[in-house]
Amino acid sequence: MAKEKGIKEISDLPGIGPTTSEKLKELGYDSIEKIATAVPHELSDLVNMSVDSAKKAIDAAKQATTLEYDTGSAIYDKRKVLGKISTGAKDFDELLGGGVETNAITEAYGKFAAGKTQIGFQLAVNVQLPASKGGLDGNVLFIDTEGTFRPERIESLAKKAGLDPQKTLDNIFVVRAHTSDQQVLAAERADKLIREKNIKLVIVDSMMSLFRAEYLGRGSLGERQQKLNQHIHRLQQLADTHGIAIYITNQVMDNPAILFGDPTTPVGGNIIAHAATTRLYMRKSKEEKRIVKLVDSPNMPEGEAVIKITTDGIVG
Repeated sequence: MAKEKGIKEISDLPGIGPTTSEKLKELGYDSIEKIATAVPHELSDLVNMSVDSAKKAIDAAKQATTLEYDTGSAIYDKRKVLGKISTGAKDFDELLGGGVETNAITEAYGKFAAGKTQIGFQLAVNVQLPASKGGLDGNVLFIDTEGTFRPERIESLAKKAGLDPQKTLDNIFVVRAHTSDQQVLAAERADKLIREKNIKLVIVDSMMSLFRAEYLGRGSLGERQQKLNQHIHRLQQLADTHGIAIYITNQVMDNPAILFGDPTTPVGGNIIAHAATTRLYMRKSKEEKRIVKLVDSPNMPEGEAVIKITTDGIVG
């Protein structure tokens, strides 16, 4: 965070005026903190300024920033008041430590018809319930990249939850993204909507569909992963800044290198693997049953839960 030393914007730094500031922002140096960690020669080359001027700007940026520290006890106290959204299934909630957590990204991956989107629908309804019933009294931003949003399903789930179906639908703000750029922008511009509409849950269904379609071949993999990295870190920033829950669904592929066991692997590589706080692997079982496996969590042990996806919603 910037200190009160007269330097609040990048353009306040010595040797950097409004024009240079705008150019730096276009190149990704959009905060004083990023200037503070820049390399003088690199900054000099980017905006055609002397190395000495770049050093002065970087030194001033360092002086204008500070780090905040918390004790482990303070962080523990903060975690005690984190919100949890019930999935509607007791065993599933227990697997997650009480439900889908705020200030975190929960990822569900699995093959087609594994139930990932259905869980998103259930969460979009349940988050609107009061805390006493497993909700957060909040609304939803639903970023739909595959045309999967179904108001009819929300309507039936709302009725079962004892909510007014029309009001429930009015509290879900849907962005239909047709390109990865639109998907990214939906998250970039979400701050105002989150504040004004009491958004407590952001759903991205699905995370990788558009990225996989647009970035084909190994030659574009680096560019795809860089863009994906910025996108998912923006989602985490929204979670931290506004104290909301992020739920993303992810596609899978079969890994031919795995000769024994389940070859199903989530797409997105290490970018999503490292960014997601909680990872769930879902697979279809007999009839309405789905197996949900907790693959990764910072505070819960690995385990499985059996749920059912019924006309009344998620049960189990």
